[in-house]
Amino acid sequence: MRQWCVILRHLTGRHGDSAHTLAMSINQPKDPLGAIYAEWTQEFVAHPDMSLRLMRWVFEDWQRATAEPEDVTYQSTEIGGVAGILVKPLDADSGQMLVVLHGGGFALGSSASHRKLAGHLARAFGAYAFVADFRRAPEHPYPAQIEDTTAVFEALAAGGTAPADITFVGDSAGASIAIATTLKLIGDGGATPGRVIAISPWLDMENSGSTIESNNDTDFLITREGLQGNIDRYLSGGASPTDPLVNPLYADFTGFPRIYITASDTESLYADATRLAERARRAGVDVTFDVASGEQHVFPLLAGRLSAADASIAAMAAWYRAAKPLTV
Repeated sequence: MRQWCVILRHLTGRHGDSAHTLAMSINQPKDPLGAIYAEWTQEFVAHPDMSLRLMRWVFEDWQRATAEPEDVTYQSTEIGGVAGILVKPLDADSGQMLVVLHGGGFALGSSASHRKLAGHLARAFGAYAFVADFRRAPEHPYPAQIEDTTAVFEALAAGGTAPADITFVGDSAGASIAIATTLKLIGDGGATPGRVIAISPWLDMENSGSTIESNNDTDFLITREGLQGNIDRYLSGGASPTDPLVNPLYADFTGFPRIYITASDTESLYADATRLAERARRAGVDVTFDVASGEQHVFPLLAGRLSAADASIAAMAAWYRAAKPLTV
């Protein structure tokens, strides 16, 4: 990630890239999310010795991108032993549950950073949501995140929520967790969520995406070096970057539920989204791929502040409602 170029050079002993810094100075953000990403970069450049703890506090600033949704209440709680925030829009169907898995390279972000985004999603979908504070790397490398998401899913099902009424929603690294957990559930022969939504998915743990460079000048967050630092921490327990549950681009998607994918054609991880859509379709999965133009990584975070974000959430909601099981 662009700010992680600074962070991870500090953590891994790498040095700055003058060409990349020049590109940052020439290109200016055109929306509030891009401005936030640029502000983070400035702070990390100014403070190259920033601790991981402080970086995590900075990433809580993600919530600043999102307007506060109306008619939504929140409750700090636990599901399946996993802490998080339960999101309860007024007049929503409590039997419909979104399990929201935040981005942040498996190491940053939290239920607090994504609370408002979850509120917009839940309100548009007419459902409740649980934003999970899954364990983060490097303290808890793979597969801790998948174990926690599985625990949430199983607890919801045990508590009376039909698996078909559970939807995994993940952005960036959270999309990888959502997809990998679903693949594991399929492999275990049990029930799966009824739907999966992947927002700006990051899946390629071999770090080979072609659009990382080609979209470098239009993405204010992502760089290949930063991604590699995240990969190293996520896989510090020894997992292979080609394990299908680590890198779903190697997975067999046979039996996967309906999936909605959205990404911007100008973000550096766009190739991950296109490859995911292609692989899932080859396995016969019902895939909807919504491509935005000219937006930043995880642009729906600008809900309530950018028309493209609101339109994206409305499109997700229409797809969700069309896919809901009929009530008998």
